[in-house]
Amino acid sequence: MCMYSWTRARRMRNAPSSSREEPRQAKRRRYKPGTVALREIRFYQKTCKLIIPAAPFIRTVREISNFFAPQIIRWTAEALVAIQEAAEDYLVHLFEDAMLCAIHAKRVTLSK
Repeated sequence: MCMYSWTRARRMRNAPSSSREEPRQAKRRRYKPGTVALREIRFYQKTCKLIIPAAPFIRTVREISNFFAPQIIRWTAEALVAIQEAAEDYLVHLFEDAMLCAIHAKRVTLSK
């Protein structure tokens, strides 16, 4: 028996049988860089719900208000929602302006 037939027999023994073969999973589609980001931008521009989670934002507002005015203990829900909407609106416009500045400087991404 030559060496070739021995390795071939070993390969055949270790090969999975047709009954035990697992179905091949379809490959996940890879999009070009930036395609998913643009899709997310369009999605978030269409929605009107808040992006920042409410609970951490409320904790932060209460922590800051406690630091500057310890006598203010209670907040109404409407006031907290109004502050969150104003903060998100400010951040969105800030990033829009920053992106316009980056494009003007012939850059693609924002940096420090």
